[in-house]
Amino acid sequence: MNLKLMAGSLLLLGTLVACTEKKMVEKPVMETEQSFDYSVDQFADIKILRYQIPGFEELTLKEKKLVYFLTQAGLAGRDIIWDQNYRHNLTIREALENVYTRFEGDKTSDDWKSFEVYMKRVWFSNGIHHHYSNDKIMPEFSADYLNSLLSETGTELKGEAFDVIFNDKDSKKVNKKKGVDIVASSAVNFYDPSVTDAEVENFYKTAYKGPKGMPIETGLNSKLVKENGKLVEKVWKSGGLYGSAIDEIIKWLEKAQGVAENEKQASALGLLIEYYKTGSLDTWDKYCIEWATSTSGNIDWINGFIEVYNDPKGYKGSYESIVQIKDFEMSRQMAVLSDNAQWFEDNAPLLPEHKKEKVVGVSYKTVNVAGEAGDASPSTPIGVNLPNNNWIRQQHGSKSVSLGNIINAYNHAGGTDRLKEFAHDAEEIELEIKYGEIGDKLHTALHEVIGHASGQINEGVGQPKETLKNYASTIEEGRADLIGLYYLMDPKLQELGLVDDWEKLGKAAYDGYIRNGLMTQLVRINLGDDIEEDHMVNRQWVSAWAFEKGKADNVIEKITREGKTYYNINDYQKLRELFGQLLQETQRMKSEGDFKAAQDLVEGYGVKVDQEIHAEIIERNSQFKSAPYSGFVNPVLVAEVNEAGEITDIEVTQPKNFESQMLEYAKNFSFLTIKHTEAVN
Repeated sequence: MNLKLMAGSLLLLGTLVACTEKKMVEKPVMETEQSFDYSVDQFADIKILRYQIPGFEELTLKEKKLVYFLTQAGLAGRDIIWDQNYRHNLTIREALENVYTRFEGDKTSDDWKSFEVYMKRVWFSNGIHHHYSNDKIMPEFSADYLNSLLSETGTELKGEAFDVIFNDKDSKKVNKKKGVDIVASSAVNFYDPSVTDAEVENFYKTAYKGPKGMPIETGLNSKLVKENGKLVEKVWKSGGLYGSAIDEIIKWLEKAQGVAENEKQASALGLLIEYYKTGSLDTWDKYCIEWATSTSGNIDWINGFIEVYNDPKGYKGSYESIVQIKDFEMSRQMAVLSDNAQWFEDNAPLLPEHKKEKVVGVSYKTVNVAGEAGDASPSTPIGVNLPNNNWIRQQHGSKSVSLGNIINAYNHAGGTDRLKEFAHDAEEIELEIKYGEIGDKLHTALHEVIGHASGQINEGVGQPKETLKNYASTIEEGRADLIGLYYLMDPKLQELGLVDDWEKLGKAAYDGYIRNGLMTQLVRINLGDDIEEDHMVNRQWVSAWAFEKGKADNVIEKITREGKTYYNINDYQKLRELFGQLLQETQRMKSEGDFKAAQDLVEGYGVKVDQEIHAEIIERNSQFKSAPYSGFVNPVLVAEVNEAGEITDIEVTQPKNFESQMLEYAKNFSFLTIKHTEAVN
């Protein structure tokens, strides 16, 4: 499970690579923290940033090779997320890129500038649907203009793949709205367009679930299609769907296995390779256990079909890759949370029967990202807790990581203007400036390490994707947020040496969470729209529920001043009690599989938006030039080789700009041809 944050979100929340043959290049001059330029580009509602890789130069050559091979493996699967997101994405991308690189006409016109922005937005979202809202990105140029570009550049794009750019079809990548067929109305390419919600439900009722007490993540690595009127799974594996890209992933993973830091790491990589070759979800579970218990070494990775946010039914995993280098000092500081995981579980305001008697193996590290791909790029999480399979987490433990250099880049790229606009008073601003950054880090750590690892499902109750269905993801993210919120206002954090003033930190965190949940996150959606993205939904239902339940005691006060709305917390301890009550209830929903309660909570508090507040927030935010979302270009790892073809060093360089990286990726990592894609769709 991951925690995603967008440009400015750290401030708003307050809580929370190239081909193998490389030419020799001169070593880049390492930029200091002060001189490093984090900003790359800004367009539409998106800011592109860059990040450094602290500690890379301190790695041994063998460790550098491991990082390099793992990043290459991740990028080899880049096309997969494009095809998973929408069946025509690869066809459209290839045509648009061909136009972008070949067009020699007027590049000063408004139409061409609109085309450039559309191209960048599609690159950023890994397809034609917005990366966060899931709405189809509508171009600000006409079909006639695109036809003229296609003609001038000798590019072919026709039929449904052309028409869908401009029409109303497939307008939502993921649609989880109440009362609709969430499968048939979602454009995501996990199911044939003709497949319905009811058919998916019936299919997976009788599908293989794994050994008793050790359920597999059924449906995680397959597409559900109709053949002769019958539903069948097409598995993503070598020799199956996405086979040509997966073979490239395997090639680089085998190289990585050859330079693994230890036997445990090599064994985990071996099982991952076997999984990609066979598609067996039993093997995936073996890999997850080996990976979760492989805690030695300086290098780690995430690779596979993992998070299920993009599937309205919560079965199918999006392709994702993150390569990580341990941040030694920060990991030492934050490991104290892992060491005290049992204390947090024992003292959580959960019903006794929903607590774990023994919290197993919650390892926590702050890491520095060396490369990302798939669903993790360009829009990246800031924290990850895996594996997702509940029984593995309970019996074998899990790994939680905070992406330190990503959070650092966000912090250095932000400002305080939005904070000053939306914070209620000078005290709130001062607390955020002093404690906001450490509050973000601690909330991320508590969310991932303690939150996702806490609680247990009652015996005989199915997995949340089966019981809570389309509400499973937002309930889980909200539950983890609530764990973090509850403990951010706890003297235990100061006792553990994590903060110098637990009360001030807690106040800053609570201020930021309520401010974001009830107001500032609304800048990310269009006026009149519901909130649909799971994390945004959970932040609103947590905040709105607490606001309503605290009205009798005026816990959170809504204030209007000079026509502007603010929310001021009058009683932080009572708010903490409310967070504890909601935490207990959301854990009960998960533990007992209470779909009705989850539906009532999410639909009642998390989806609908106060339109007057929304219009006001958009107007107040319009003065700021900084985009509400951000993502990253990846550093480019360049292999230096000698005359014998042996790697002698790996150098870190930065891409010239966003478009050059996207075109370089298209050139070197397009392993799913259009012909292949059409065949599997």
